Amino acid sequence: MSQNLSRETFSEAIEDFLKAVYLLQQEHDRVQTSILAESLGITAPSTTEMAKKLAKANLLVHEPYRGVRLTEAGERVALEIVRHHRLLELFLVQALGYSWDEVHEEAERLEHAVSDLLAQRIAEYLGHPRYDPHGDPIPDSEGIVHSLDLTPLSEWPKNQKGIVARLRDQSPDMLRYLAEKGLTVGSNVEVLTTDPFEGPLTLRVDQHDEVIGVNVALCVLVAPEGTDLDQYG
Repeated sequence: MSQNLSRETFSEAIEDFLKAVYLLQQEHDRVQTSILAESLGITAPSTTEMAKKLAKANLLVHEPYRGVRLTEAGERVALEIVRHHRLLELFLVQALGYSWDEVHEEAERLEHAVSDLLAQRIAEYLGHPRYDPHGDPIPDSEGIVHSLDLTPLSEWPKNQKGIVARLRDQSPDMLRYLAEKGLTVGSNVEVLTTDPFEGPLTLRVDQHDEVIGVNVALCVLVAPEGTDLDQYG
């Protein structure tokens, strides 16, 4: 594989691999191949083989027993796919009336077919948004990501008001559950009580009280009250 390949020559499998590394790198400096294999739903040997292939193409650095990380070239490709995916999710919600729990799989299928021009036109149509429906930042056309410093709801101080800014678990079942509780992006939230030994949390969500488990609270990322969550800056 040449080091000068354009994205048009990459298979969907390569793009998915690079995107998965990028997403996992948000929490790990180096991504273990076992974690990567689980994320992609492929075998460990297949993961290692692909990692070696992409390392030869200068798209990532692969060190046995230490994991992988993207090179600058690999990150550019990953950010492009992430941009396409998150723009598509927002487009499906705002333009086509999808609910936020329906868009991920659709975007997974479409992201590879989107050209830079189409992505730019979608961004223009949407007003150059900064966040997708789940609060994930949308990289701009230069690959710049505008991220916020967020805190899991499970660690949020009691009696301090905040705003739901992002959701970690975006499985349809979890998103539907969060919507039932009113915990959508932009909702006002306050922790009223926390039971000991990882017991449930009692929350005030906008104007009503809700109870959720710690495992759910871990998925909800919160920003301080007054944080600018405006889509368009």
